[in-house]
Amino acid sequence: MQSVDSHKTLKERIFNIIQIGDKSNRISRGFDIFITITILLNIAVTFLQTFEQLSNLRGFFDVVEYVTILIFCGEYLLRIWTADYLYPEKRKTCARLRFLISFDGVVDFLTIVPVFFLSGFVIFRMLRVARIFHLFRLNAKYDSFNVITTVLYEKRNQIISSVFIVVILMLASSLCMYSVEHDAQPDVFRNAFSGIWWSMSTLLTVGYGDIYPITTLGRIMAICIAYLGVGAVAIPTGIISAGFVEQYQRKSNLSNLRETDIKEVAEIFVDKRYAAKTVEEVEENEQLTIFLILRDDLSILPQKDTVLKLNDIIVIRGENEN
Repeated sequence: MQSVDSHKTLKERIFNIIQIGDKSNRISRGFDIFITITILLNIAVTFLQTFEQLSNLRGFFDVVEYVTILIFCGEYLLRIWTADYLYPEKRKTCARLRFLISFDGVVDFLTIVPVFFLSGFVIFRMLRVARIFHLFRLNAKYDSFNVITTVLYEKRNQIISSVFIVVILMLASSLCMYSVEHDAQPDVFRNAFSGIWWSMSTLLTVGYGDIYPITTLGRIMAICIAYLGVGAVAIPTGIISAGFVEQYQRKSNLSNLRETDIKEVAEIFVDKRYAAKTVEEVEENEQLTIFLILRDDLSILPQKDTVLKLNDIIVIRGENEN
């Protein structure tokens, strides 16, 4: 029984080192620095291998690449092993599957596969680009990146709706331009989908000039479509900008909890900084009392071991010092 407890303690320590990134823990901090150097070194070698002038160093580059990939493999296996701490509400098997299909899990897998399996095929060589996404893991430790990802997740429905509007405008403008320009430019606008490239470059940019209307009616339509493109791009931009303002206000309220004497009940949005922490940890660190957790359509009475999730809303009151 004692060996089981010690095994769990070791597993939890490894999880805290590789997943949490606790700056107060020297080992965790050292691991963060080590994995950062490994990621940057791997990406640097990937770029340097494309220079013909450095072909005499290809052997050295290959050694560095394989060593860094082996480090990624070890980290990948440890993340799978400790996934039940990352998703404590799930069973071990479900937690590991959840990690495998997560962004980090997919990036880790796509980073490893091209080196050990069929690396000679073009499609697997292209998958080496996936290792660049490891840079997101470095940036994810900073609050600024957490704000961006939280806003995108929170406003996902509005963003998807705006993208859907852009797609509809793109298809409609492509079909209209085909109807007007097909007779004048049969080789350019061969069918309704031939104008997709033109409509995309017109709606989202100022056009590339490789495909353009030559008829008077087509040019008038192009002017109208270009104006519609300005509005189409402004919709998601406004949604994301408003989300940034809301998120920074929430983070400002949370960061000022220690300096503010909260006499009334307040609602605080849970971001990645406090997600996966227990109620007890947050209460001790921020000197506050959590009365209620709002999660989706549920209202949860908090216990000391209740784990907060991303996008939860906690109802709190600051502790009064007498």
